[in-house]
Amino acid sequence: MNDFLNALTPDNLGYLMQGLWITVAVSVLSIVVSFILGSVIGIVMFEKIPYFSSLVGTLNNIVRNLPLLLIIFFTYFALPQIGIRLPVFWSTVVAMSFFEAAMLSEIIRGGLDSIDKGQFEGARSTGMSNRQTMMYIILPQAYNKMIPPLISQLISLVKDTSLASGIVLADLTFRGQVVYAQNSHYIVPILVFMTFCYFIVNYLLSLLAKRLDRHLA
Repeated sequence: MNDFLNALTPDNLGYLMQGLWITVAVSVLSIVVSFILGSVIGIVMFEKIPYFSSLVGTLNNIVRNLPLLLIIFFTYFALPQIGIRLPVFWSTVVAMSFFEAAMLSEIIRGGLDSIDKGQFEGARSTGMSNRQTMMYIILPQAYNKMIPPLISQLISLVKDTSLASGIVLADLTFRGQVVYAQNSHYIVPILVFMTFCYFIVNYLLSLLAKRLDRHLA
């Protein structure tokens, strides 16, 4: 008990909560960007545009089969070699957004494939354009079916932010390491606190998903 009290002092808690805020900020930005980008990629692959869809699908598969940590390292260490220098925060957001977009695009493409073809024909028979059919008829139905796998992937995104400690992003994981490096007795209390924080964030995300699923149902 003393180890917990000594490790979780007000100063240490404040330091860790700042890291949690960075974790949440990276997660939210990456979720928004990856969802938009993943939707575009998924639609392009679904539409089977000659040559272009195949090219996008090939590049997407390459990204999906690379380790996220490698993409983070590439964004932070390799891009400056060609004149693109990003702060560690934005390097993490860019890397995670591209990686998660590749993952989400496959979910979105699968969701679009699950929609009955009659929906397309019915919408077009009323005079709707292809874009209108996709925006107002197909995507809303597809997203409704995709909520569980999408949320599962986004929860993985939140947990994967911890990998950015490898490029010294001062997130919750990195700051936890800094705190328990002061004293080996702090390891268990800090790890328990970090576990609790990650659980709360992901649990709230899952509750939001369930509420959204019920609303759309």
